[in-house]
Amino acid sequence: MKNMAVIICILTSFVGGGTAISVEVPISEASAECIDCHSATHPGIVNDWQNSRHAKITPKEAMAVEGVARKVSSKTVPENLQNVVVGCAECHTLRPKAHADTFDHNENNIHVVVSPDDCKTCHATERQQYSKNIMAHAYGNLADNKLYQKLEHSILAETKYKNGKINLKPANDATKSETCYYCHGTKLELKGYETRDTEAAGELEFPIIKGWPNQGVGRINLDGSMGSCSACHTRHAFSIEMARKPYTCKECHVGPDVPAFKVYAASKHGNIFSAMNSSWNFKAVPWTVGKDFTAPTCATCHVSLLVNTEEEVVVERTHQMNNRLPWRILGLIYAHAHPQKPNTSIIRNKDGLPLPTDFSGGFATQYLIDKKEMEGRRQTMQAVCLNCHDSSWVSGHWKRFKNTIRETNAKTLTATQIMEDIWQHGWADKKDSFYNEAIERKWSDTWLFYANTIRFASAMGSGGDYGVFSDGRYQLSKSLMELNDWLDLRKQLESASKK
Repeated sequence: MKNMAVIICILTSFVGGGTAISVEVPISEASAECIDCHSATHPGIVNDWQNSRHAKITPKEAMAVEGVARKVSSKTVPENLQNVVVGCAECHTLRPKAHADTFDHNENNIHVVVSPDDCKTCHATERQQYSKNIMAHAYGNLADNKLYQKLEHSILAETKYKNGKINLKPANDATKSETCYYCHGTKLELKGYETRDTEAAGELEFPIIKGWPNQGVGRINLDGSMGSCSACHTRHAFSIEMARKPYTCKECHVGPDVPAFKVYAASKHGNIFSAMNSSWNFKAVPWTVGKDFTAPTCATCHVSLLVNTEEEVVVERTHQMNNRLPWRILGLIYAHAHPQKPNTSIIRNKDGLPLPTDFSGGFATQYLIDKKEMEGRRQTMQAVCLNCHDSSWVSGHWKRFKNTIRETNAKTLTATQIMEDIWQHGWADKKDSFYNEAIERKWSDTWLFYANTIRFASAMGSGGDYGVFSDGRYQLSKSLMELNDWLDLRKQLESASKK
């Protein structure tokens, strides 16, 4: 940073009925210089930051907080960062040699993309936990899995109709980056520099970054790190409140392949949230069950540090989103125990395919967590439930959920057996892809959409019709009938042709 001299900045905010108050905060000269220009050119960014916790407390003050209320998990923070608020320069000039996109900007070495390895300066535990999260590996889990790539290609490919056939051409980067890789994250690469004419400072040079803009959960950053904290803590407010509300998760988990939000919105929990959330405290750390909120959001069950009204810890904060989950209820092709490692592209089933199950429903157990770990995760999740429900309700709910897993896996097996029969007869070809023929899409709908929706409806306390008529059991059973009828018709036609 060019100059870390501390100056005092007066931030204006509003309380109560709109009364303006001014708060003096220590801000570095480098960040003050950024704000001086960008408050005019990017007022939205600056205003977001000014309303953030980063702008109102120094790391030293945050580290002085004791017990479960502490938000900064790092034991130490570099001395030159301790006594100033976390401003523009404190994030965008960290570790300049580590970032390929570092460039000279008004005599400061700036990088555009702030990565989890920058955030870990203050949030080391969260960074370490997130690195073990499947989300952090979301780019590679998609891009490095040949079967997933074939599914992606069948959906996104450019199409041309020629000589009576649909011909597929790989999708371009722009299409990929706003579809699958919008959520999974892109791979950022420096592709040179360009000169832009800016209103405030004339001509300035900026890096050209392939894959940018993107805030996907598994983004490959220009320092080699994986992930994007701003996927949930959207820049530049980086709000706990925002991350705790279900709309943040909705951005990627709305369905029909991962229908978490729509099921939640229709559930009793979602109903209570919709009616009552304006009176809840989404900023409190720790988060007190029954006091700060009265029904769970996504963060309640999967992330947040929770205490009861006696201030006893219910569950610890975690940024490894699956460590309260024994079952993985989405993906290819059956529900299964969660993978041991976040890099799922290394998984191989008994047939050598990069899948956690084989087509007959068997599990690639050497890559999945064992029963002991599953039991521990179940107990952790149920510890949350038991703060609002009695044990008979919780155990009854869990029994239904396990029944749903068994039931949907069994129906998926039926669909797959029919599809295997179709492949064996040569009426569809799986050598090239499992997804590029209409009848194969009919089969993949059974597990990619319908079985998934049924499981989510069961796991999340039901969601009205999502377990039955809205991408649920009705559509699943109908698809099984249609698959079977399609096969029977082909058999009849073949028999008739031989007479």
